[in-house]
Amino acid sequence: MPPRGSRPRMTAGPPLAIIAGGGDLPHRVMRACQAQGRPFLVVGLEGQADPAQWPAEIPQVWTRLGRAGEAAERLLAREIHHLCMAGWVRRPSLTSLMSLWPDWRTAAFLARVGAQALGDDSLLRAIVRELEHHGFVVEAPHSVIGGEVAGAGVLGCIEPDEQGWRDLRHAFRLARAIGAMDVGQGAVVQQGLTLALEAIEGTDAMLERCAGLAREGGGGVLVKACKPQQDRRVDLPAVGPRTLDNARAAGLRGVGVEAGATLLIDPEAVRARADALGLFLVGLTPADVEMLP
Repeated sequence: MPPRGSRPRMTAGPPLAIIAGGGDLPHRVMRACQAQGRPFLVVGLEGQADPAQWPAEIPQVWTRLGRAGEAAERLLAREIHHLCMAGWVRRPSLTSLMSLWPDWRTAAFLARVGAQALGDDSLLRAIVRELEHHGFVVEAPHSVIGGEVAGAGVLGCIEPDEQGWRDLRHAFRLARAIGAMDVGQGAVVQQGLTLALEAIEGTDAMLERCAGLAREGGGGVLVKACKPQQDRRVDLPAVGPRTLDNARAAGLRGVGVEAGATLLIDPEAVRARADALGLFLVGLTPADVEMLP
């Protein structure tokens, strides 16, 4: 038995390949590995992740989307079987991917899924199946980091008023509806009016165009929700301080997220930023949709 008062030593876990796109999430996964003493390798995606954000002393390799097959082979050669996909990726069209002279594994994969992979979720699920078929284990970013998934209820210090709750619930229903069609993860509603639905442009671009659509009176709300059918190990909706800054710049007064299915990028900083900006921040559940008339 360990001495009284001592803490059991955490197991580091198997080596992890962090497939790094844009944003801060890959860095948070890396820092979690460092804190756990877990060996890792950053696999940076060219044109998605920023090489300048990764110091030279961080173990890393770089690849482009069209050479994914070769990258997978290099990981297996290093006996790295666990992967974590973290960060946003601007999805190219299948035509543009083929124009990048993909390696034979990637070309064969694209030829198989081709027209079937019409949405982001469909493509991601196909990628996960392919990786698992070749012996990889896909881990969710929040399972590596721990404690980053939004809870239910009011998450900051500001409580929505009655109109705010109605807009949040309506936007949540819209976000879930477009998610079920594999379109996007977000919706913006103001005073019961739908200002925008997220598609391939992403949340930041959607918020930017919302700035010119706002009506007079109380500002609108942004809600992000998980696609009902998606694999929750990849592409969960995420909200960070930048999301809140963009929401405020668009004239919104609150943000809602699906409880238990949305990553908060640095939860304490997110809650503090929401309070500082005067935005309410709320975790929503399916019961909220049922409260709508």
